[in-house]
Amino acid sequence: MAGRRTDAEARETRATILARAADVASVDGLEGLTIGRLAADVGLSKAGVLGHFGTKEGLQLATLEYASGLFRARVWEPAADARPGIERLLAICRSWTSYISDPPFRGGCFMAAAAFEFDDRVGPVHEQLARALRRWRRTLVAEVRTAIEDGDLPADTDPEIVAFALDSLAVNTNPERGIQDTASAPELTLRAMHWVLGRTAEVAA
Repeated sequence: MAGRRTDAEARETRATILARAADVASVDGLEGLTIGRLAADVGLSKAGVLGHFGTKEGLQLATLEYASGLFRARVWEPAADARPGIERLLAICRSWTSYISDPPFRGGCFMAAAAFEFDDRVGPVHEQLARALRRWRRTLVAEVRTAIEDGDLPADTDPEIVAFALDSLAVNTNPERGIQDTASAPELTLRAMHWVLGRTAEVAA
């Protein structure tokens, strides 16, 4: 029993470290993470933090995985039960802009921030991020293709372009709100997504 409690405590401590790391990285970047700062923030020694991840790169990879999991939980899972195709795409757009409007991290959308930070870098963090983003893009493309097959989007619709447009709109929402000071940026993003999907009634609303 004592061993199981220790394992549970270790998992809880690891989750606490990752939550703090993701919040810091959303503002200062994954390269801005330092073992010393995290140790001080969560009340551990540097060795206590390193014991969970081994190296700074290990911490970065685990933080990215943690943030990716939150993205899936907030964006994909609320839409997963919707009918595949246009209904699921519209549900994804709603949950996606809701996630952007009320992000779990101070810096907004972690994945967007990480993409800007690591777009021209090489190494394991770039590779893991690229895999996560490609997986999400493939999900969008598959839903667009289903919508075309169902007749909910025109037959000549290019799934790659639609998925790219939805992704680009979401990624631009943070700077639109933060730099352009557009408080309604998430709402504008949702309406633009509806426009991309040919839902003019939703755009007008």
